Amino acid sequence: MSHLLRTSRLFAWLFLTGLSVAVIVTSGFYLYLRPGLPPVSQLLDIKLQTPLRVYSKDMRLIAEFGEKRRAPITIEQIPTIQLQAFMAAEDSRFYEHFGVDIKGLARAAIELVSTGEIQSGGSTITMQVAKNYFLSRDRTFIRKFNEILLALQIERELDKHRILELYLNKIYLGNRAYGIAAAAQVYYDKPVDELSLAQMAMLAGLPKAPSAFNPLANPDRAMIRRNWILGRMKELGYITPDAYELAVSAPLTASYNSTEAEVDADYVAEMARSEMVRRYGEDAYTDGYTVTLTVDGEKQQAATEALRDGLEAYDRRHGFRGPIGQITPETLADSDLSELILNYPRVASLTPAIVTNVDDEAGAVRVHARGPGPAIMPFETMTWAKRYKTEDLTGPEPEKPSDVVAPGDVVYVRAKSPADGAPEKDQVERADTDKTAEPAELPTVSLSQIPRAEGALISLDAQTGAIRALSGGYSFGQSKYNRATQARRQPGSTFKPFLYLSALASGMTPATIYNDAPIVFDDSELETAWRPQNSSGQFYGPTRLREALYRSRNLVSIRLLRDLGIQNTIDYLKQLQIPVENMPDNLSLALGSGLLTPMELARGMAVIANGGYDVEPYLIESIRDVGGEIVYQAPKTVLCDENCDAITQQSEPADEAGNEAGNEAETPKSEDAPQQVRVMRRLADERSVFILHSMMRDVIRLGTGRRALALGRDDIAGKTGTTNEQKDTWFAGFNHELATTSWVGFDQPAPLGRREFGASTALPIWLDYMEVALKGEPPSFMPRPNGIVNIRINPETGQRARPGEEGVFEVFREEDAPPPLPSEEENDRNGSAEEDDLSRRIF
Repeated sequence: MSHLLRTSRLFAWLFLTGLSVAVIVTSGFYLYLRPGLPPVSQLLDIKLQTPLRVYSKDMRLIAEFGEKRRAPITIEQIPTIQLQAFMAAEDSRFYEHFGVDIKGLARAAIELVSTGEIQSGGSTITMQVAKNYFLSRDRTFIRKFNEILLALQIERELDKHRILELYLNKIYLGNRAYGIAAAAQVYYDKPVDELSLAQMAMLAGLPKAPSAFNPLANPDRAMIRRNWILGRMKELGYITPDAYELAVSAPLTASYNSTEAEVDADYVAEMARSEMVRRYGEDAYTDGYTVTLTVDGEKQQAATEALRDGLEAYDRRHGFRGPIGQITPETLADSDLSELILNYPRVASLTPAIVTNVDDEAGAVRVHARGPGPAIMPFETMTWAKRYKTEDLTGPEPEKPSDVVAPGDVVYVRAKSPADGAPEKDQVERADTDKTAEPAELPTVSLSQIPRAEGALISLDAQTGAIRALSGGYSFGQSKYNRATQARRQPGSTFKPFLYLSALASGMTPATIYNDAPIVFDDSELETAWRPQNSSGQFYGPTRLREALYRSRNLVSIRLLRDLGIQNTIDYLKQLQIPVENMPDNLSLALGSGLLTPMELARGMAVIANGGYDVEPYLIESIRDVGGEIVYQAPKTVLCDENCDAITQQSEPADEAGNEAGNEAETPKSEDAPQQVRVMRRLADERSVFILHSMMRDVIRLGTGRRALALGRDDIAGKTGTTNEQKDTWFAGFNHELATTSWVGFDQPAPLGRREFGASTALPIWLDYMEVALKGEPPSFMPRPNGIVNIRINPETGQRARPGEEGVFEVFREEDAPPPLPSEEENDRNGSAEEDDLSRRIF
């Protein structure tokens, strides 16, 4: 008995000694590791890496930037059954343990011994939070011990709901999806609260191994994992047996759903991205900022489509340049066409296609297009395809399909719209999978090609400077060069309104007569004398300035500049805030030989459109942080005639993009905080601008911009522009609210063709856009300022018309009006009311 007692005492002492050693070692580890552990309070301040999202003014998604797709969500927004699915998969005793689950560790060990793998895992959700937020993924004892210690701390300082919310927003679930909200979007294109039970279980199976159990990469393993989780949920009483049976029999419905932009605005998106990186550095991609732009979604989409359609129309007029590639007959017969066509990229809305058969008798071509697969290209979509020779010369019109393409040619095609009789989506998908489908069942495409010419369109709110739409080229994917803001080109005759405004401000009138006659300038720097001409090559004699502007008479403009003085005109351009660094100091300035970007020209036109006030184009309306708080709000625009300094002192400075000056991060602003002010000073005499409006409306009514009459509006003013040898073509048009400029040309300046002018290339683009932009909008005219008079004049002399003499009404500043005829002063006073009424209808 004494021997047994001694043995028992020995084992007891050994146990206590071992326990003490374990406690000492554990305490030692704790004391050693504890100082290096981060405080749990950091969890509440950690910013989850959330992408930068850019939206239009009407909250349509334009772009998303960032490596990780994440949409933080609160636990109240997650259905209870979804929470239970994750707990069944990862930590069924989450609400019972204190951060470390002894039973869970034991169960994982048993699973490992009995099945060779761990199904439910040994780490608790709290331990995973500790690892994901604070620790590396190294498989070391030290890291695991840190994980346990942090889990215990987290449980002491945070409640269970908060821990679970942190977990579900942080976990990686494959395909760049971080957090449950992003995963629901990526795999099912749904918000979390619209997922089915089977889909919830599928997502819950991903944290363990996002690649191995991914329903897109490994559908079979993903289904096994999903069904095991559903079984666990049934065992734990989370779901009924009937719900279990229904869910396990559900098919796999996951598919990859990228974040699709709702507005085609890549150039605008890049401008916003660049500005955000300027402000916040690389944190712009991860801190979850939401940027709302000034662009209107519908207007922006119209601008993108109008520019592309206009460039394609120009390109078709100059013929078909042939296939972009050629597939040999052997390759055509032996290769997978769906794989082969992937070597050619999509560009904008154009899709590459391989010609597989040409049937002249049926008048159709069979192609294999990237995406829809087999398709039919009718001959009527190819009749434009005269063979290109030069910009001024094409071959004869094709008479049959084989005149245009041959088997093995790789060409670009465009899917015909529903209005053109295109098939429904399911028909296109059926054609892609049914390789033996009859031609009548195949989708229809039309022949196209990537335009060589480029262009730009900018539309500004004339009253505020807000950019309502902008397109910097045919395709951002093809060329990231933003022609709207970077291309410095000669404005041609679109420069003339600034010259005429300078003339009006100096005392000239629309009735001032200039001689449209030949003129020769000798210049020692030139090999020959300069003999400028009108675009028609003809001369028209004495011409009023009004007519000279709407008929774009070059010789009148040159004589006008000579009388005004080159330096005086450049000084006036400076007053209008038009860049003059690239303006010539010679008479060619009158013909627009200086250099301006489309944005700079659009801004100058906006100054005219709004009545003469300064304009600062800006793109960003507001910026919100990941919590939805406003950190930047664009200043309110105030048009100012007097006491502007007093208003300016009450506002903070803004940079030229309409954003706060400097690179420092903005401080959050309350929703109801007073909005800052951007003061726009008057730059031009309002009466002169009003008169110029009437002259530029005649460009539409009587002159080179008559094509714009198709809008059926009388509030539109504008000016066409074509430079020497048709290298740049323009149209700038506006009403009192909206100023829009379009440009077409080659990136490397070259002639567009003898028959191409601003009215034939740029104006159709402007027209297609403005038809959408002004739809449903009431007419908007510049208000008539005080000091304006309307007088009937003799159109041949510009002087007051005598009684009984044929005349037209003209508008003048009071001090610049033609002197009254001595015998007609009384008649003029009596008839002023009638004339004023008529002038409102004319001008």
